[in-house]
Amino acid sequence: MHLVVNKIKSESKVNRNLLITVLLNIFISIAELIGGILSNSLALISDAIHNFSDGLAIAITYASQKISNKQSNQSNTFGYKRIQILSALFNAVTLIAICIFLLFEAYQRFLNPEPVQSVPMFIVASIGLIANIIGVFLLKDFSSGNLNIKAAYLHLIGDSLSSVAVITGGLLIYFFDIQWIDPLITVLISLYIIKETYHILAETYYILMQASPKSIDINLISEEIKLIPGVKNIHHIHVWSLTDQMIHFEGHIELSEDMRISESQDIYCKVKEILIHNHGIQHITLQAEFNFCQEKHLVSPTHLC
Repeated sequence: MHLVVNKIKSESKVNRNLLITVLLNIFISIAELIGGILSNSLALISDAIHNFSDGLAIAITYASQKISNKQSNQSNTFGYKRIQILSALFNAVTLIAICIFLLFEAYQRFLNPEPVQSVPMFIVASIGLIANIIGVFLLKDFSSGNLNIKAAYLHLIGDSLSSVAVITGGLLIYFFDIQWIDPLITVLISLYIIKETYHILAETYYILMQASPKSIDINLISEEIKLIPGVKNIHHIHVWSLTDQMIHFEGHIELSEDMRISESQDIYCKVKEILIHNHGIQHITLQAEFNFCQEKHLVSPTHLC
């Protein structure tokens, strides 16, 4: 009961922090867009677009967190947890697309340099940096245990770094009149974000393809289970992630002798104990059998049994 209460409180805090972060991003976006137009800074305008897209991404994250808490039903027997992965995928794809657009705009600015007003550029970027740092600290504690929150968290880190870069650019333009630093900062920000976002994109791809989590060693699991008295082998294993936190496992347990279902329960419990405690697998489906499957591959190439 105590764990349930703590989980509810934690989810409530996550949702609250996400909402605050969305509002901060909207504020930053408006301020940087106005500042970018007034100062003629592509870096500031690109950062405004970046922040707006991040605000939208975090808003989607907030909505998906709320939806994912809905209970499973006959239409959605797995519940709505997978929407977190779809949200993370959308966030990553959107961010990469925006970065490609910004790279093109920076290229145009290199070809046709334009004067930039450094003072408003510096002031607005400083305001954006403060707001982004607040957002980073709001999500920091929750980013390691949730891919969706991690995506939003990385958005904010990228925003913070881009604000630092814009501030630096404003100073260089003010003191040294280095106008080309503005599109250069845009390029560096975009390349950094693409690099960081790629890892999230790859992870969401593997989850949606139901690939076995990298932390799972199927051969090791097989060896551990075959040490249990009464188990001859395990085959037709499937391991996949519903979300970045929930790992599912199913497999066929061949018993070394024919026995009643009630007698096999002890073996079931030992198998589940290994999977839960040694490998962090939460959802387990086992099929007990005795001389039933013709194919007994560890990972079956067919679905005959």
